Amino acid sequence: MTTNAVKRHARRAVAAGAVGAATIGAFLLPAAPASAQPVTIPGVGTFEIPDGIQLPHPLPGLELPGPAPLPFTPPKKSVGELALDAAMSKVGSPYVYGAAGPNSFDCSGLVQWSYRQAGRELPRTSGAQLASGTPVSLGALRVGDVISFYGGSHSGLYAGDGNVVHAATPGTLVHVAPISSMPVAGARRF
Repeated sequence: MTTNAVKRHARRAVAAGAVGAATIGAFLLPAAPASAQPVTIPGVGTFEIPDGIQLPHPLPGLELPGPAPLPFTPPKKSVGELALDAAMSKVGSPYVYGAAGPNSFDCSGLVQWSYRQAGRELPRTSGAQLASGTPVSLGALRVGDVISFYGGSHSGLYAGDGNVVHAATPGTLVHVAPISSMPVAGARRF
């Protein structure tokens, strides 16, 4: 072979190799994105993230898992707990005979209003509140249970730790007091 023929043959081989490499590169490397957005990860760096990244479709019969469950799901509050939250939000409100909120209360009006905020309708009077619901012993009280005093003529909500939130008498404000400060007639859960 002449020197010129060898050079021509080498140029053809190099050109074929370049075309082959370009062809392989087209299959292995993704095309440059039309646009990209920079994303900065503190402590790591800034990266260009292309718009419209397409994920491969799963194989037939192979399903991708859904999102991971949250590590903690807070428990839902009971109706009684919600009622207690409502009653505690009214600590400091004035006692007014016959009032059922939202700015002033008598004892059974506070209980009724608080449970209404929790989505449950209760009777209006203390005696009717004691006569309804599910009876609960004092040893099994849960926050929000209705406690009746003085033979059923006064009511409040169990606030936990041996306390009740209630609207006591004219001239006083809605407040928290020990259950032991009044004679208990019974307790109910709604």
